Amino acid sequence: MGTWNSRGLRGSTLEDMVNRTNEWYLEKNLALMQKIPTPITPVRMDKEHRQITLAYFDQRSTIDYIGAVQGIPVCFDAKECVAETFPLQNIHEHQVEFMKNFEKQQGVAFVLIYYSSRNILYYMRFEELYRFWMRAQNGGRKSFRFEELDERFFMKFFHGCYVPYLDALNLDLELRDELDKTDETAYNAK
Repeated sequence: MGTWNSRGLRGSTLEDMVNRTNEWYLEKNLALMQKIPTPITPVRMDKEHRQITLAYFDQRSTIDYIGAVQGIPVCFDAKECVAETFPLQNIHEHQVEFMKNFEKQQGVAFVLIYYSSRNILYYMRFEELYRFWMRAQNGGRKSFRFEELDERFFMKFFHGCYVPYLDALNLDLELRDELDKTDETAYNAK
């Protein structure tokens, strides 16, 4: 099991931006999203500065954020990537399983990826993540490349620091509606 000292602050830039965005969405009555804390057990403390210097994760966390957007249950994870290739080992099987079950309950699950070298954000629909995940499980690439991503879901920071994931979520929902209509038309034609 990893330690907080070695892994705990990775992704903190994106997390700070997402937290700020969530506060802004709440102020505008657009969404209520909560950060799910990762349970840790402190091992070593710096008493002078009252800081944890070493800790162990108690259990696996599911995803980073959960809440509701205009009555729609939403959960997502936030990841940072420096390279052009995103290793799927950064997303754990229990997280994929949680998001899969969340989607089965009519919720919307996704992953926000911050490509720090490009200073660009990506909204990865669960369907897209699952396709890459299954490719890896079936012996294919254990990562996905920047070029493989759907151009419609790249985002730029709003006002330089806000993560406009509600716009991407809206597009995600529109695509789902289109697919539902296509499936319904095909079903009725039979």
